[in-house]
Amino acid sequence: MTTYTGDVTPGGPSDVRDLGVLTLRKVSVGSMDNNVYLLTCNDTGCQLLVDAAAEPNRLIDLVEEGSGRLGGIVTTHRHGDHVGALEELTHRTGVPTYAGENDADALPVAPDHRLAHGDTITFGEVTLDVVELRGHTPGAIALTWKDADGQAHAITGDSLFPGGPGKTPSPEDFASLMDDLESRIFEPLDDDTWVYPGHGKDTTLGAERPHLAEWRERGW
Repeated sequence: MTTYTGDVTPGGPSDVRDLGVLTLRKVSVGSMDNNVYLLTCNDTGCQLLVDAAAEPNRLIDLVEEGSGRLGGIVTTHRHGDHVGALEELTHRTGVPTYAGENDADALPVAPDHRLAHGDTITFGEVTLDVVELRGHTPGAIALTWKDADGQAHAITGDSLFPGGPGKTPSPEDFASLMDDLESRIFEPLDDDTWVYPGHGKDTTLGAERPHLAEWRERGW
């Protein structure tokens, strides 16, 4: 039985979830309590880091907690609190980097791979789907994957949290983000889909789905 809760704190240990062919580690870093995720392909040991937010030494330690073999770094969106360690970590590891094409030019490190909606990222025997969620930033992305039991998992950056979407700069951006969340996340994925956000605790689509109309009405 898993002991994973998804409840992590800055300076605290990682929380580990065994998903069969994939192991997910979650850790919080930095002054803004940013979540960083390390995904390990259990068949090959290849690893993918999602959001090199801060504390590069802690993130190197996180990689070592897994197999020690980092294969790439993905940035969910361009905001500074999610990329604070990106330049140093890229320099130290030499691994390829990935980001949404519409956020790529604003990053401290030009990504090796510019991602569009519908793209995939493969590391080891694991393939993730790239879901563009336009609104929090123009090129924000989520990563989704289904385990052997068919349960989906979504790393959503700052586009979806427990209680609603991430902050948007305008009503038009809010409408765009809600449209993408509904059509690209809530409609194709089941209620048991586990959501791993960029800050704070995890949630599920089933817990959030009843509130979609409420979010639309309140406008944030």
